[in-house]
Amino acid sequence: MGLLDKLSGWLGLRKKEVNVLCLGLDNSGKTTIINHLKPTNPTGSFGPLSEDWKHVSQTQTQDIVPTIGFNIEKFKSSSLSFTVFDMSGQSRYRNLWEHYYKESHAIIFVIDSGDQLRMVVAKEELDNLLSHQDIRSRRMPVLFFANKMDLRDALSSVKVSQLLCLENIKDKPWHICASDAVKGEGIQEGVDWLQDHIKTMQT
Repeated sequence: MGLLDKLSGWLGLRKKEVNVLCLGLDNSGKTTIINHLKPTNPTGSFGPLSEDWKHVSQTQTQDIVPTIGFNIEKFKSSSLSFTVFDMSGQSRYRNLWEHYYKESHAIIFVIDSGDQLRMVVAKEELDNLLSHQDIRSRRMPVLFFANKMDLRDALSSVKVSQLLCLENIKDKPWHICASDAVKGEGIQEGVDWLQDHIKTMQT
């Protein structure tokens, strides 16, 4: 049973979509993380997170360019359509995020651990997210990736958690993982937590 089949069973969904928002400031590595869910080559081999995901889009590029507005990536298993909204983190596009809150089932928030100067901005955007009327009353899981851990000056996931005051999140399940999206390190841990917690919430 593949990851998405398990997810569909836990959510009680059949042939329906599970929507995940991937948020964070620009250049944090959101698109690179999502690319690890895509097929690795056109012959049918898939990325490391699942053996049976089918990427709907036929296009795939090796060069990562800044997301303008948002990208939608769709993956399918035998029983579920899984949609990831890769939202632009550029300041002029962040006001688009809130239009997708109501229909989302989970949130992935990506932080550039090497960009200490903008950690305050990341916290401000996170606070705005968690206080939004379409988010604050729901116990939806929030997965944090403290990304770019390969950088020499990168902050630890513990330090990132402290700077973002994640301990103040009392009404939602959350988890933070150290990750290196370029190498794919830490992504599996985050996905495992997300699926396990969705299962726990549904029992």
